[in-house]
Amino acid sequence: MKKIISITIYSSLAALLIQATGCKKDYTNPNAATSTQVLSSAKGLVGVVVGIQKTYTANVAYGMSDATGLVTNETFLLNPGNTSELQFSTGGTAVDGTNGLLGNVWTSASKVIYDANNVIIAASQLSDKGYASGLIGYASILKALSIGCMAGYWEKVPDTIGINNTTFSDRMTGYARAIAAIDKAITTINANAISNTFLTDLPAGVDIVNTLYALKARYQLFSNNYAGALAAANMVDLSKKSVFNFEAANPNPVFNAVTSTNNVYQPVDSTLGLPASIVPDLSDKRVSFYTTVNATINPRFRLNGFWNSATMAIPLYYPGEISLIKAEAYARQSTPDLVNGIVELNKVVTKKPANDALGIGADLPPVAPVTAADLLLQIYRNRCIELYLSGMKLEDMRRFGRPTSERKRNLFPYPFRERDSNANTPADPVF
Repeated sequence: MKKIISITIYSSLAALLIQATGCKKDYTNPNAATSTQVLSSAKGLVGVVVGIQKTYTANVAYGMSDATGLVTNETFLLNPGNTSELQFSTGGTAVDGTNGLLGNVWTSASKVIYDANNVIIAASQLSDKGYASGLIGYASILKALSIGCMAGYWEKVPDTIGINNTTFSDRMTGYARAIAAIDKAITTINANAISNTFLTDLPAGVDIVNTLYALKARYQLFSNNYAGALAAANMVDLSKKSVFNFEAANPNPVFNAVTSTNNVYQPVDSTLGLPASIVPDLSDKRVSFYTTVNATINPRFRLNGFWNSATMAIPLYYPGEISLIKAEAYARQSTPDLVNGIVELNKVVTKKPANDALGIGADLPPVAPVTAADLLLQIYRNRCIELYLSGMKLEDMRRFGRPTSERKRNLFPYPFRERDSNANTPADPVF
């Protein structure tokens, strides 16, 4: 018997907590458990948090792969009848507040944050503190990922979720809030270790503690806090993986909508969207990990990697990402530490697939950058390859100062559904 309790069942419990942005209507089912009943039960809270996971993977994570891939040229559009994707593929002012996918990402990320906050508050009242630690840790991961998505896509982020006419702050404040949520979860877990009972009840795949430190390292890096990024990255066990698992009733969203239909987008080619000066080496095994080649039917290059079956798991972070965070943190110090930066970079460059928890490996000879600028260029190049279609490339392009000609948007416009219900919605960025 599977120990994984059906996400489909649990997601129906999570629906009790829906709080749509800008909508105050309350539709109550008199035959269903109330949100108070669900949130006062440890088992009910597990049901809610697993439902939050489904909302995140099916809407936020999927949307990030879709939008980022097209605007950064990792992928190309197959069918212009896909209206949202056509906007991303065209870029510039063609991407506007009518974009349905962006609207769904905004609303879904807001819902995840709102529901995660409810779980965190309710879990703190449980008598079983080890069980509560697990709930708080897992809900905080989903909350941080969703805040990170909004901070990566929009120039300003909402200050609160679930109230009318919220104010907004700079997106870097969003990353700071994601880090703060992670720090609170780590403190909670350090005080009371996650119980085995909770780990048994939670669907398998997610390593909570390693993921918290990995995400802290990611968002510290995005916040230009290189010492903090390095410290957090050093806490991650690179022999472990942390993934969202899927099953037939809850399929991998990218496979379900994209790979299986071959009707939305596919990889550009073996360059993975990189310019000629930094394309992957022809013998880089990561290209064949992320793509397959069809010699007879177009498009020639197809998605592989984490999107080649309905039950393929998707990672929350990548061991190679952590090594590259360390490399970049060393390279960006006031006095660049080239020696340690190159060591960490070459852990990724020379890694064999069999030695990576996710099976990703370039298996190339080591590189020897001479200057900090050379090192940073190679870090960017390897982030684009190692983390292909992870949704992080747009943030990377901005951080590394890549030419705007290499992308089709810098930040996204706010959905009309937010603008129509919130007078404080900021002006859209120009590009």
